[in-house]
Amino acid sequence: MATGWLDSGQRYGVVTRALHWAMAGIFLWQFLGMGLRVALGRTPLVTFFVSSHAAVGALLFVLALTRILWGLANRSRRPAYEPGLLGTLARAGHAGLYALMVIVPALALLRAWGSGRGFEPFGIPVFTATGQQIAWATAPANAVHGVLAWTLLLLIGGHAFMVLIHYYLLRDDTAQRMIPRAAR
Repeated sequence: MATGWLDSGQRYGVVTRALHWAMAGIFLWQFLGMGLRVALGRTPLVTFFVSSHAAVGALLFVLALTRILWGLANRSRRPAYEPGLLGTLARAGHAGLYALMVIVPALALLRAWGSGRGFEPFGIPVFTATGQQIAWATAPANAVHGVLAWTLLLLIGGHAFMVLIHYYLLRDDTAQRMIPRAAR
């Protein structure tokens, strides 16, 4: 595999950047739809976004797992965190992001399985309909899926804010590690 595809000590490789930016766009879609739902209630515009929420969430789950596995495979090549408090906070922030990127859709998938309705995102059968609800499987997502998703949005906002701090205030190359060369 060509070196540009893999992460290096100076920047993230093509695969890592593609996963990062694809997920960023998909998260934008998900949160825009849910934000519109909160702001506007049930409207045709909201239905347009929300109708894809479960399928797109399943895609995010697969991409998050792929990203974690890819990150583990590249862990010895990745750019290092800064030493000290800033690096520790960055490490904790990323751990929180990755944890919620898995937990939030995993809870929704558990709820989909427990609903008894079946689940076929993008026409791919994942769970067949049983017609029987399983309360212990639906309860966790009913209780915390939304709260954890909004918490994830706050972490994403903090992540983006720190990119701006690194770029404009600290003027270091941290942001350049993930920005495609053509966009710089």
